[in-house]
Amino acid sequence: MKEITPHPPRQLLLLGIAQALGFVVGALLGRWLGTALGFDAFGPNGYDGPAMLGIALIGLGGGGGVQLGRAWYRRKYGDPRV
Repeated sequence: MKEITPHPPRQLLLLGIAQALGFVVGALLGRWLGTALGFDAFGPNGYDGPAMLGIALIGLGGGGGVQLGRAWYRRKYGDPRV
């Protein structure tokens, strides 16, 4: 039977930092892309269609950044859930 060794707290802190940075950078890129395409999430018209698409792009960018942070951690240190 394979013995499970938990990841040290320092490595798990790196995972959290990588995910947080990925979220912020991804959300900012989503905001930039939405604004460049004319989907301003914080526009003066309230929650109209283009604003909702801008909000969705921010969410997709943030979520994608988190996933990239997790993928980086898995490549470097292995899966933290094992």
